[in-house]
Amino acid sequence: MEARFVDVFFHFFWGLRYLCARKMKQKSMQRYFIYLAYDGTAYHGWQIQPNGDSVQECLMRALATLMRREVEVIGAGRTDAGVHASLMVAHFDSDEPLDTVFFTDKLNRLLPPDISVYRLRAVKPDAHARFDATARMYKYYVTTVKSPFNRQYRCRLFQTPDFERMNEAARSLFNYTDFTSFSKLHTDVKTNNCRIMHAAWTQIDDVTWVFTIQADRFLRNMVRAVVGTLLEVGRGKLTVDGFRRVIEQKDRCKAGTSVPGNALFLVDVTYPEELFISS
Repeated sequence: MEARFVDVFFHFFWGLRYLCARKMKQKSMQRYFIYLAYDGTAYHGWQIQPNGDSVQECLMRALATLMRREVEVIGAGRTDAGVHASLMVAHFDSDEPLDTVFFTDKLNRLLPPDISVYRLRAVKPDAHARFDATARMYKYYVTTVKSPFNRQYRCRLFQTPDFERMNEAARSLFNYTDFTSFSKLHTDVKTNNCRIMHAAWTQIDDVTWVFTIQADRFLRNMVRAVVGTLLEVGRGKLTVDGFRRVIEQKDRCKAGTSVPGNALFLVDVTYPEELFISS
């Protein structure tokens, strides 16, 4: 009886020590937001894929080398194959506080030339790069001339569309929240509602225009589908009222063809300032 009591007490004691040690380790973990950019040409998108290289995988591999353990990285979203980011945000956890400047330099030395880390910012333990983002912004670039130097980052148009009419149609986006018509089919999202904050075409030079769109969230393939449908308006194949009806029908088959991903850039992700514990 006494031996059994000692055995039970022994297992209880060591179990309690394990739980305490685990709790202390969790308390000591520091979460960081990592700000980075990448040229998506060589990648099958941000998210890890079974059949090709991804930006997320490259970043996790570099972090694992530096931290000498597997590191989970969660991004603010997922860009498709060939899509670029001049600013992407992701988060990861460290066992101890990091010298962010030194760590950023070391990380950049390990990453390939088409991925660059700008900086790290310490955040609260429950801060989440995806769910705490309040806005995201994308830019899509089009050009009316052939150029060997920017062919990877521009969509070539063979005739100049009516950008004024396209902007009139783009303003219609503010009047809607359900963008099922611009969503990739058979996705696992719970809602297709988004709040559009900005949507407009602006001219950069004589032959280049950019479409800038900002929203609280985006559906898969949404920006490319919106641009493709706006171009149908600009080419006279669809009226502004027709563009509105496309949204109201909530049917992807009614919208235009998605434009190529190589001219699309994620350019900004916004967060509440109270998430950060250092500049």
